[in-house]
Amino acid sequence: MISAAKRQPLNPNLVLCLAILAPGAGHVAIGETQRGLRFAFFTLLLAALTWHFSTPAQSVIGRAAAGLFVWALSIPDAYKLARIRYEIWKKRTTDGREFR
Repeated sequence: MISAAKRQPLNPNLVLCLAILAPGAGHVAIGETQRGLRFAFFTLLLAALTWHFSTPAQSVIGRAAAGLFVWALSIPDAYKLARIRYEIWKKRTTDGREFR
């Protein structure tokens, strides 16, 4: 049985695609569930707030701007975390040593 520490992490590009598709999905995929759910919660909360306080004359993007901003922040964050984990795993497997 392979331990979780030695298992290959998800490809960072796959995590990037998941993060683009849904807020917090990339974080959940790499095991950062609480962080991903926080991003999803604040995306929805801030989108609802800006929708409520903006005028109907605004575009859909303008009405949900704060939520979209949080979502946009979550995308590079998920990719960065996945890339770091992937590079650490790659370094460990090529060196043949355990990372401490």
